[in-house]
Amino acid sequence: MPHTVDDLLYLMSRLREPNTGCPWDLKQSYRTIASSTLEEAYEVVDTIERGDYDHLREELGDLLFQVIFYSQLGKEEERFDFGQIVDGLVNKLIRRHPHVFPDGTLDSRVDDQASLPADVKQRWEAIKQQEREEKGVQGVLDDVPLNLPALSRAAKLQKRAANVGFDWPDIRGPLAKIREETDELTEALEAGDQAHLTEELGDLLFAVTNVARHLKIDPEAALRQANRKFEQRFRYVEQNAEGNLNDHSLEALDTLWNNAKTQT
Repeated sequence: MPHTVDDLLYLMSRLREPNTGCPWDLKQSYRTIASSTLEEAYEVVDTIERGDYDHLREELGDLLFQVIFYSQLGKEEERFDFGQIVDGLVNKLIRRHPHVFPDGTLDSRVDDQASLPADVKQRWEAIKQQEREEKGVQGVLDDVPLNLPALSRAAKLQKRAANVGFDWPDIRGPLAKIREETDELTEALEAGDQAHLTEELGDLLFAVTNVARHLKIDPEAALRQANRKFEQRFRYVEQNAEGNLNDHSLEALDTLWNNAKTQT
């Protein structure tokens, strides 16, 4: 008989049992497992982007275990338990989807999807803004997590600003901004000011992220794809260059690189 979520919760409680549990698990706290949570989330994304669906179930299980671990810590400290996490999540999703649950209950439903309002996205954002206000969040950008990867955080900051009308009307604005920031980076390079270079490079990356947002492309996903392409091509160079790479001229390596581009 397959195991259930209840079995997983029981297993977690056993791992944290004071006298008979696992010494490693007993040492952990919210902070010490936070990095593992990020790692497991990235492994899920990596599995999906590589199309390795045979291992996706396993990676999703590892990510679920992180939630189970946090819920056990919360239960031990009488802060919350897994049931309360699920209850809060269901309530929030029902509240954010009045176009699916019109009466605010899990059993309510619309008669026809064709009758959905045209402003679903705007209503979704308005509901989320109301939730932020209820939490005491004042500024539009105040609760954007600081620990997000920089590209993802830039996109989220830009999206928040765009939701209140602070945005370019079309893609031409962000593209022009890239050209402007590139010129400013060149000027900083010529001036030899390292601090200014860092600032201008950051502005350029921020502008590139804005282009990605306007194109509805996840900048993190796009850069991960570029990383994988670079790795594949560089491995081709390594495998086809005789001896040590340092012994080859740049021209020879560049020839191998161009050959790799036809292979990947």
